[in-house]
Amino acid sequence: MKNVTQYLGAIAVAASLTGCASVPPPTEELALSRAAVANAVSAGAREFAAPDLSAAEDKVAKADQMMSAKNYEAALWLAEQAHADADVAAARARSGKAQKALFAAQEDSRVLREEINRKSK
Repeated sequence: MKNVTQYLGAIAVAASLTGCASVPPPTEELALSRAAVANAVSAGAREFAAPDLSAAEDKVAKADQMMSAKNYEAALWLAEQAHADADVAAARARSGKAQKALFAAQEDSRVLREEINRKSK
């Protein structure tokens, strides 16, 4: 039984080392993250979701550093996180723009009602 446990332990260690070494450079995910950041910027994230956008940009920069250091596992993780942060920033920007448009429409409606009421008196 002890030999089986040692054997399984050795296999687990070998598998984990092989798993870490086999992570390829995440160039595609990093490119997708950059595209997501650009999408967030064009959606208005600098105005409406600056903290989320900043987090995404920081993670892309750190992923680039990890790529240079050939730490592909960390680079992949950071790129995925950056993509998620950028998607959140884009969604918040779209929401912020919609809310701003709603407030403007409500204000226009209020002004119009006041004008109608004033003319009908």
